[in-house]
Amino acid sequence: MIEQITVTGINYDVSETTEKYIQRRIGKIDKFIPRHARKSATAKVTVREVNKSHGNKYEVEVTINLPHKNLNAKDESGNVLAAIDILEAKLAIQAKKYKVDQLPHIGKRGLWARLKRTTKND
Repeated sequence: MIEQITVTGINYDVSETTEKYIQRRIGKIDKFIPRHARKSATAKVTVREVNKSHGNKYEVEVTINLPHKNLNAKDESGNVLAAIDILEAKLAIQAKKYKVDQLPHIGKRGLWARLKRTTKND
């Protein structure tokens, strides 16, 4: 789990249950991050209440600081917890791409294995 997660609310009072939910969901992103980057990973979550003409909406922004890159995601929803779920999926995709970029052996094995298989069959 990402141990250093800062949760702040702008025009919104973040309850203890919401903060625990955010800690649990954003902390899961850790499994998609390479081991060398897990120690220094920090996350900042900002929950903002935006008054729109059709009712209250919540804008949630998450920034995860990693070595050589920052992962950013932003979503707006009528429910804070739904926005957190959507952001978790977005950040998981970004973290997987980061892992492939940082570890050169990831992804290449599959390509070489496919090339060898196609040349053996010919």
